[in-house]
Amino acid sequence: MAGKDYYQILGISRNASEKEIKQAYRRLARKHHPDLNPGDKSAETKFKEINAAYEVLSNPEKRKKYDKFGEQWEYADQFAKSGGQDRVRWDFGRGGTTFEYGDLSGFGDIFSSLFGGSGMGSRMRRGPRRGQDIESPIEVTLEEAYHGSKRMMQIQTEEPCTACGGTGRVGNRVCTICNGAGGKIIPKRLEVKIPAGVRDGSRIRIAGEGGPGLAGGSKGDLYLVVKVLPHKLFERKGDDLHTEVSVSLATAILGGEVRLPAFNGNLSLKIPPETQNGKVFRLAGKGMPQLGNNKYGNMFAKVKVVLPTNLTEEEKKLFGRLRSLRPK
Repeated sequence: MAGKDYYQILGISRNASEKEIKQAYRRLARKHHPDLNPGDKSAETKFKEINAAYEVLSNPEKRKKYDKFGEQWEYADQFAKSGGQDRVRWDFGRGGTTFEYGDLSGFGDIFSSLFGGSGMGSRMRRGPRRGQDIESPIEVTLEEAYHGSKRMMQIQTEEPCTACGGTGRVGNRVCTICNGAGGKIIPKRLEVKIPAGVRDGSRIRIAGEGGPGLAGGSKGDLYLVVKVLPHKLFERKGDDLHTEVSVSLATAILGGEVRLPAFNGNLSLKIPPETQNGKVFRLAGKGMPQLGNNKYGNMFAKVKVVLPTNLTEEEKKLFGRLRSLRPK
């Protein structure tokens, strides 16, 4: 396969599962993220390669085309749909793959990469191309996921060279302004809105902050992939929250009320008499907000009866009296 191998970039085998692809991406993206490697140009380059590889391999359709056509997978549909007159048949070696092309006017990029910049492809029309979408991880607290929040982020964005339009070449020569890079990396601060109800795997789209377009094409989008951090009091399951509530022995036996912490203020939970340890109470609508609407999940509070310690002599006598009154 010519060019860079996306599987090799992510360090995975060609039969890797979707889970293995995602795990490899997250591990490498965190290691080479520009925010964690300020000023390291090699990390920036590696981060771009990782995102480009993940964008293709994480999409089953794109991955299937990539496995068949390599780096030219984006043109597979164009090849299949090309029709009309002037069909040209290309055979890439004995026993290799044979393609048929229709109208050749729209395939400047593919011919240029296959046959070199001075060949047939360089003389064909090169239209604007939209930039690649980029994914980047973002960690949020459970409180942020509940209320929604705003976050200032420092990102590294690539701006296309105005002299060559992002192609890296002016005519048949390397662009002297960007030295063939097609653009430059610049730091940029963004205010990101985290919507209430986000969960692990949620993707926050930031339009126009992805890879640069070519030949005047629009920029791609930036997608922030959410990771919600664990909380010391609550466990999240979908849109529901699960927690434990400590109840004194006297309250569990005689009944009463206990205070229960929540993200929108303390709640009062009524404990019926003779409540057993491990009893679970459901508080409707006190869970996480559902992403995209005004509904909420539920909260489930599990009773943890706390036995008294350091009893006085009087208390011990009372418990002894209680024991003698209870049937054996």
